[in-house]
Amino acid sequence: MSIIPNANPLEDSPFTTQSMSTLPQSAATLMSSSSISQFDWHETTDSHVLKAEVPGLKKEEMKIEVDSERTLQVSGERNVEKKDESGVERSSCMFKKCFTLPPNAKLDLVKASYENGVLTITIPKMNEATAKAIENSY
Repeated sequence: MSIIPNANPLEDSPFTTQSMSTLPQSAATLMSSSSISQFDWHETTDSHVLKAEVPGLKKEEMKIEVDSERTLQVSGERNVEKKDESGVERSSCMFKKCFTLPPNAKLDLVKASYENGVLTITIPKMNEATAKAIENSY
């Protein structure tokens, strides 16, 4: 399998990535920028696996989507309001990462799980017999 060229921290990954991360200073205690911007990737014989630590986020505060252009988008947002005798403090943080999935990814079978602050996204691979061969007709 050829690796899709990319210019991101996941140098050995077949995924290209784009990210947008907004972290107001007051929300720094909710999630550190390193925890929302780093995804670990590894490949097994039958799938690609992305993992990210996103402590403090609830499952319902995250969104994972795959579009027809083979783009996997992972985003999350958390709004916190803290009241005490001196007033109200509001903080908000959000992140968004986009990955271009490799050609052998089964887009309709992407699964995600979230446990103990770790988001795991599993992208099954097509087996070689299922992959569509394209003839060169120059």
